[in-house]
Amino acid sequence: MVNLIVASHGDFAKGILMSGSMIFGEQENVEVVTFQPTEGPDDLDKHYQEALAKFDNDDDTLFLVDLWGGSPFNRASLIQQQDPEHKAIIAGLNLPMLIEAYGGRLGMNTAADLAKYLVPVAKDGVKSVPEAEEATPADAKSDAPIAGLKEGHINIKLVRLDTRLLHGQVATAWTPDSKANRIIVVSDAVAGDELRKNLIQQAAPNGVKANIVPISKMVEVAKDDRFGGVDAFLLFETVEDVLRAVEGGVPIKTLNVGSMAHSEGKTMVNKVLSMNKTDVATFEKLRDLGVSFDVRKVPSDSQANLFDLIKKANVQ
Repeated sequence: MVNLIVASHGDFAKGILMSGSMIFGEQENVEVVTFQPTEGPDDLDKHYQEALAKFDNDDDTLFLVDLWGGSPFNRASLIQQQDPEHKAIIAGLNLPMLIEAYGGRLGMNTAADLAKYLVPVAKDGVKSVPEAEEATPADAKSDAPIAGLKEGHINIKLVRLDTRLLHGQVATAWTPDSKANRIIVVSDAVAGDELRKNLIQQAAPNGVKANIVPISKMVEVAKDDRFGGVDAFLLFETVEDVLRAVEGGVPIKTLNVGSMAHSEGKTMVNKVLSMNKTDVATFEKLRDLGVSFDVRKVPSDSQANLFDLIKKANVQ
C-alpha cells in the first residue's frame, strides 16, 4: 500500500486530513507536513525526512501537495528525483483527491500509478453552481510566445531577494504584479545545479519563461542593447549576490526584500527575514550605491523600513 505525505503552506494539510478522516476514517501510513511563515527550505526538508522516517515499510510514497511550484512542491521534488522509481508527487490538493487516494492505494502498489489515477479525479471534484461552461480555446489562458529580442536594453520590472527563489507567492502574486514576461534567477550556485534549474523552470507560471543565469551573465545582459523586448523580474537568493550584480553594472534601483531564511548565528528581524552583521553591512553598501528597499512579503503588504527593522532587532 502506498504511503502518503500530505503537505501544504500553513495548516491546510492538517485541516484537510481531519476532513478526510471524517469521511473515510482514520488512516495508517499517512503523514502531514506543514510549512509555516517563519520557516525556510531547510526546515521543510527536515519535516519531510521526519515524515519519511515514520513509515515502517518499504512501500512507495506519494506526496500530495497544495500548490505546483510552491515550496512544499519544490522540496518534495528534490526528494522524488533522488528516488523516482518509488516516489511521486501530485499538486493541487483537494478533498476529493485525498479521499480517492485513500481508496485507490488499496489496489495500487506504485506511487506513480496512484498519482496518474488521481489527476482526473481531483479535476472532476471542481464544480460550480450554476454549472460553468467549459472554456473554449479562445477563452483559455494564452500560451503565446514571449516577446522576442529587439533593439534596446532589458527592462527590469522588479528585483526580489528571496531565499526560496521561485515559489508559490512569487509565481501567483509577484509575477502578475510585476507585469514581467520573463523571470530571471540570478545565482552562480543555482546556475551550476541542474536539478534546481529544472525545478525552477517547472515552477514558472503560464506565459512566463524562467531563465537561470550566473551573475556575470546578468551583468553582460544588462549592458547588451539587444534585449529591448524583455520585461524582466530578477530573483536573487542572497543579498551578497545582489551587491555583486549592482557593482557589476546591473541597474537595480529598488530591491524587494521578501524572504531570508533563518540559520544559526542569524537574528530574526521580522517573521520572514533573518540576517547577521555581514548581511546588514551588505545592505548598507547597497544603500550607499543608491539602492532603495521595499520590504514586503506579498504585494498587498504595507512597506516596512528595512533599517528600522534591523535597528529594532539589534542584529548581532
